[in-house]
Amino acid sequence: MEETKDRKIVVAVDESEESMKALSWSLDNLFPYGSNNTLILLYVKPPLPVYSSIDAAGFIVTGDPVAALKKYEHELVESVMARSRTVYQDFESDINIERRVGRGDAKEVICNAVQKLKADMLVIGTHDYGFFKRALLGSVSEYCAKRVKCPVIIVKKNAQNN
Repeated sequence: MEETKDRKIVVAVDESEESMKALSWSLDNLFPYGSNNTLILLYVKPPLPVYSSIDAAGFIVTGDPVAALKKYEHELVESVMARSRTVYQDFESDINIERRVGRGDAKEVICNAVQKLKADMLVIGTHDYGFFKRALLGSVSEYCAKRVKCPVIIVKKNAQNN
């Protein structure tokens, strides 16, 4: 009987249905019963904007906008990880799960994390934007597919499970 290598599989997650679809697809297709593969959930927070105590109209802003933003992003991370948990909690097999959170430009953070973690595979959802939207906004999945050294699976939102 051939012994299989335990793999580290990074799944990029965010607030979108597409990322939850990618997570669900990866569980159904990449984590056979009894495998010791490790699922690494990676969420990327956007960089913190620079704030001034004076707003655009010249009024002094009361309160601490940076603290409020940090609280909001903490709640967002918890929300995304909770949504991910609802996807994997009923999975039949016990799997190793790690949660990682990065900050910055999503495409750069994902590529760097895959390299640092020495991941064997990256699974990422796609919004399936048209040509013009993709040209304006860029495509995280396309960027990562061209730059990481491991195999990349891009899960379309209308992909069917086996």
